[in-house]
Formats: sequence, C-alpha cells, structure tokens
Amino acid sequence: MRTLIENALVWDAEHAERRAADVLVDGQRIAKISEQRGALREQTGDVGRYVDGSDCTLMPGLVEGHCHLSFTGISSNAEIGNIPPEDHVLASAANATLLLRHGFTSAFSAASARMRIDVALRNAINAGQLVGPRLRAAGPELTVTGGLGDERQMHQDRTGFGLVADGPLAMRQAARTCVREGVDNLKINISGDQFVPHALGEQTPLCVDELEAFVEIARKYGKTTVAHARSSESVKLAVRAGIDCIYHCDYADSEALDMLEANRDKLFVGPAFGLLHNTLLEHDKFGVPAEVVERMNMQRKFESCVATYRELRRRGVRIVVGGDYGFSLTPMGTNARDIAHFVNFFGFAPVEALHSATCVGADLMGLRHELGLVREGFLADLLLVEGDPTEDVRLLQQQSNLRMVMKEGIVYF
Repeated sequence: MRTLIENALVWDAEHAERRAADVLVDGQRIAKISEQRGALREQTGDVGRYVDGSDCTLMPGLVEGHCHLSFTGISSNAEIGNIPPEDHVLASAANATLLLRHGFTSAFSAASARMRIDVALRNAINAGQLVGPRLRAAGPELTVTGGLGDERQMHQDRTGFGLVADGPLAMRQAARTCVREGVDNLKINISGDQFVPHALGEQTPLCVDELEAFVEIARKYGKTTVAHARSSESVKLAVRAGIDCIYHCDYADSEALDMLEANRDKLFVGPAFGLLHNTLLEHDKFGVPAEVVERMNMQRKFESCVATYRELRRRGVRIVVGGDYGFSLTPMGTNARDIAHFVNFFGFAPVEALHSATCVGADLMGLRHELGLVREGFLADLLLVEGDPTEDVRLLQQQSNLRMVMKEGIVYF
C-alpha cells in the first residue's frame, strides 16, 4: 500500500531545521520526498491513503534505548517473581502496544523479567500477531550472588529477573542459555544499585574473569552486549571488556570518562535517568517517603549522573534515551519524558535530544543504514506530531499530539 503525506514540515534527523516537503511511502519504505508541494500527487496518480500533515511535523519514529517491556508496574525487582507467568506475558504484550502507541517504533531491551518473554514478544511482533515496536530482545540480567538481581534471600521461590552465575564457568553457561533461547542482547550487572542495600551503586560485585567469560560467549554468537554499570570501576571494566552499550555510568571518574571518550565510536551509553529523576523529584506522587529517598542518598547519585552526562555530551559520546520505564515510579507510556530530561538536565538542545531518540537509537538497534532518518529508501517509521517538537520536545509526551504513528509503512495509530 502507498501513503502520501502532504503539507507537513519534515524534520529528517539530518538537519536542524524543518522543511516543507511531501513524502510518499510505498510498502515498508520511504519512496520519494519532494519539496515541491503537490508534485508527488501529480506524479503518482492513485494512492491508497492520503494524510494531511498541516500544522504538523513529520519526523522519524522514536527508539526506546533502555526498554523493559516485561516490567509491568512493579515497585521492586523482587515483585517480578510473584507475577503468574500467564498474566505476566499478557501484561508485557500490553506494554508493547502501549509503547508503540506513544510513538516508539523501536525498542532495545535492557533485560527481560523472565527468560523468554522478550523473545516471545519479538517473534509475535515480527509475525504480525502482536502490535508493538520493533524489538531487540534480551534475556534476564546476568548477575552474581549478592549482586543486583539476586533477590533469593527475599523470595526463595521466585524466578526471573536476575540469572545468578558465580565464576567464569557458570557465567559461560548462563550466557549460552540465553543464546539458546534466542536473545539478541546479553545483559550483565557489573555494579550494584542504590535500590539494593547489599550491593550499592558504587560497589562492583562482579569479577573480571566473570565479565570476560560473558563477553567471550557473546562474541562467539554475535550477540550485542549490555551492562549495568554505576560505579567508576564497573564503567572501566565494561570499556576494557568491549561492552557495546553501558548504562548509567553515574559515578564515572575522570579516567572512566576519558576511556568512554576514547571508545565513543565503539560504544553507546544511556543514563536511564527517568527512574532516578522520579525517585528524587516526584517520590511524593508515587507514595515513596522522603526518608527512603534520603537513606538511598539519591541526591548525590542524581548530581553525579547529571555531571557525567553533561560531560559525555561535551565529549561526543553517543547517548541513547530510555529511563528504566516499567516500574511503579516510571509508568510505561511516559517514556518520552526522557527526551525533555536530556534538554533540562544534560544541556542538550532540543534537536540534539531528538537526535538521540531517533538516529542514535537506530544505530544502537544495528539499523543505522535504514532507520532513524526521513530519507528516501529508509524504512517508513514515521510520526506526525502536532506542533514543532524541534522547539518543544515535551509535545512528544502527549499521545494526543501524535496525529499518526507509522511503522514500516503501516499506520497503527
């Protein structure tokens, strides 16, 4: 089917300014772009669908760079194991549709709560059985005893979230298990987190030989490697090991920052700032007592994260949006708030933040040659947004502002 989008101003993610242009979509791809109004209508004759883009911006679909589709409104990691698996799959599928409805046409998973939920969602989306974003699937986060994701002392009978593997042999086995089950991304927790009292964010429970074993298996099978790394030591370990995408990096010291900059063409980073932002600044809204926030020392973590990403932006490191959405503090569907956070806290210009949310995200997905730009021959992942998000990125937070959500030439909403 062919779709002709007329009268819109196009932000193509290659230039700062929007331009007046009509866009013809043929099948899954952008066939023609013309700055001569009405020319494509005359040239193409009958088209299956006409879309009037008056007063709107046509732009690439958004990419969620730290996605947890199987995190279904949980208050803590341990809650995941208490969700009946049948209910969990259905709730995760609903999250997939919700995310696409809010303009995210691609999602890069940063961990699945159970081994095969992401894989099942990806397969169902690809087969046209489920409406959702293009998905790079992950398995559970690999961790060690006492690391982030090991909740066995709290819930002995729970399953999912963290896959505990102590020592290089166990780590190889765990990584191979994820590969066997069909994941695209392999995730490992190198540091702890403020939400885990036995392994805080500035601690690094993982050992070098365990990380090396993890990366060895990922490379053998051609999988993308992803790491949770808050401590400075964990960031350095991740860079030395060749991790593809390093999340958080909150406490990175000058040496770690230098290492990230030196490898900026080889890796991506993501602050996953939404959860941190909401925990510190909006905890009252979600019923979290102020003393809990203070006890976790979230103010220091917040300030460290902001300083880190202001510096990484200055150094030209590729930064992706995605803020740990799916917790009770970060409801799925509010993911576009991260784009405004980049502007408000990290010093990004609006167009820079949109760039992170589109073509940088497409690069993370491994599809920079055909995704993330409004360009002839590229996949037709397109949003039609009322107003001008290049001036006010907050427009993307309201679903009512999305006049059209298209993925691979199909208009879903």
